[in-house]
Amino acid sequence: MKVIAITGRSGSGKSTVSAYYGSLGYPVLDADRTAREVTRPGGPCLAQLCDAFGSDILLPDGTLDRGCLAARAFATPEGTRRLTDITHPAIIRELLDGVAAAQSTGVPFVFVDGAVIVGEVFEQYCDAIIVVTAPEREAVSRIVLRDGISKQAARMRLAAQTPEDVLRAAADYIIANTGDGRHLRAAAQAVLERLLAKETNGTKEKT
Repeated sequence: MKVIAITGRSGSGKSTVSAYYGSLGYPVLDADRTAREVTRPGGPCLAQLCDAFGSDILLPDGTLDRGCLAARAFATPEGTRRLTDITHPAIIRELLDGVAAAQSTGVPFVFVDGAVIVGEVFEQYCDAIIVVTAPEREAVSRIVLRDGISKQAARMRLAAQTPEDVLRAAADYIIANTGDGRHLRAAAQAVLERLLAKETNGTKEKT
């Protein structure tokens, strides 16, 4: 079984690609969901996050105020790096457990959806990387609509993330999200067919 990463900058549409593969019956591990699990009260990361970003990132009930944390962590590359350093070891452990569980299903691939994979420890566990890209203006609009933040905050979030050219350089497959949802799903299907063909004939391709 191959581990296939699906990554991209915020607002790129990678979650739509992941959901499409999941609808076809492939296991999809969500690194963002895993991050929520490891930052829950009693989890391995919450105290460290409070030390790094301030105890006021907690809501009155003791749970994490994710909007507050995101505003602080994603405001600068340094904050993003600090967040990654705290949470990624625990996230990786959980994801590897998920990969091991997926192996028993007999499917050829397990997909891992994560914004921060390229250049991080988990990359070494991936057999291929799919990068989903989108024009920055469209990505900003999606972030504003999804997260209810200003365009300036959305641009700052993108500026703190891995540059798109770095992601492209690491990609085995690139899906350009330049159309509607139907176009994006068609592009995802084309990549899946190439993955299946590679699995059959054992060839290596990069695009």
